[in-house]
Amino acid sequence: MGAMQAAAILLAAGLGTRMRSAQPKAMHKLAGRPMLNHLIAACEGVFDKVVVVVGPDMPQLERAAAPHATVVQAERLGTGHAALQAAPLLDGFQGDVAVLYADNPLITADTLRRLREARQEAGLALLAMRPADPAKYGRVLQDPAGNVLSIVEFADADDAQRAVGLCNAGVLCAPAGDLFRWLRAVRNDNKAGEYYLTDLVPLANADGARVRAVEAPEAELRGINSRLELADAEAEVQARLRREAMLGGATLVQPGSVVFSFDTMLGRDVLIEPHVVFGPGVRVEDGATIRAFTHLEGCVLRQGAVVGPHARLRPGAEIGPDAHVGNFVEVKNTVLGAGAKVGHLTYLGDAEVGAGSNVGAGTITCNYDGYAKARTRIGAGVFVGSASVLVAPVALGDGAFTAAGSVITADVAPDAMAFGRARQSDKPGAAAAFRAARQGKKS
Repeated sequence: MGAMQAAAILLAAGLGTRMRSAQPKAMHKLAGRPMLNHLIAACEGVFDKVVVVVGPDMPQLERAAAPHATVVQAERLGTGHAALQAAPLLDGFQGDVAVLYADNPLITADTLRRLREARQEAGLALLAMRPADPAKYGRVLQDPAGNVLSIVEFADADDAQRAVGLCNAGVLCAPAGDLFRWLRAVRNDNKAGEYYLTDLVPLANADGARVRAVEAPEAELRGINSRLELADAEAEVQARLRREAMLGGATLVQPGSVVFSFDTMLGRDVLIEPHVVFGPGVRVEDGATIRAFTHLEGCVLRQGAVVGPHARLRPGAEIGPDAHVGNFVEVKNTVLGAGAKVGHLTYLGDAEVGAGSNVGAGTITCNYDGYAKARTRIGAGVFVGSASVLVAPVALGDGAFTAAGSVITADVAPDAMAFGRARQSDKPGAAAAFRAARQGKKS
């Protein structure tokens, strides 16, 4: 490709009426990331400059596009008009410019590189696909040498043209000067009164420029216009992520039941049981095990850690080497030291647990008083008895012990045993008397 620069214009102004949503179509997420950001990520490895065309009153899209430039398409007058809105931001740009759609978020960087390479051999290059069901896609018509003659919309195509399997994906690439000159020449004399990007093909041909089509899989190029299509795209993204995870050395016992985030990071020899959900920001080191029905987001699992089944790790959770988090345990903004164990039915929030400590079943950290959060600090080798309530701010020194059922409101010294419960008092025969009295009242 040489050193020639290239820019990408991403069209993201669509309202997505078929989504039936209050948010812009491009903000709908796949694997935890907006469609727009999937496309930006693919473009960043291929293009030197990215410009995003948004609609009016779409501040969330402008934020999502940052640090890339955005421009507003005040009136929605078609794809050609939308692309032209980026012209002032690319004034004087020397190099190729590609036009892409934010609702085509699954295009890979490799396909975009092939588009750029094809443009070096032609005046205009475009992406095309052969969908299993061509449905109502525009057909790409070529001469015997493979040059694109025109794109015929399904509604305007005759039977012979509809029999063509090669369909337009809408994405194209041309030298900046030619692209904007052709865009300014596009007319809107069609039923919708809109300026269409597809009209660049006859304009390029009229200029004597060769037009070439680059084929890519339907899975990459299909558009997303409804929640049904969004679900299909999510399935495609998840299939990619599961494949990458397994090729990277992780074992997925039942791959189809695991849900990844776009940024999940897995080490080697990680074992993931069925029905595990990864939210954004999870990093798992070598040899860790995540048992079934566990939900993770914004957390780190160190080497050899074991989590689950039925555990929940929230943002800020760091599970130390060989530490264990068991069933129905929730951990938030808490660091567990090496070999620490939190086995059952426990909530740890805003806490530190030292190496080798054991937190008994039913323990909770009371970290919030309705106004502010406070931290609980548990030292190394501490045994926290079952059903302990640790009222922060509080610290348990190394080797300390809390008796089961204790409410701990003051710091516990190292190697001390804390009893934070009322002394037991038995009243002989009281239970029988209570039952008799209640039965008499009932009858």
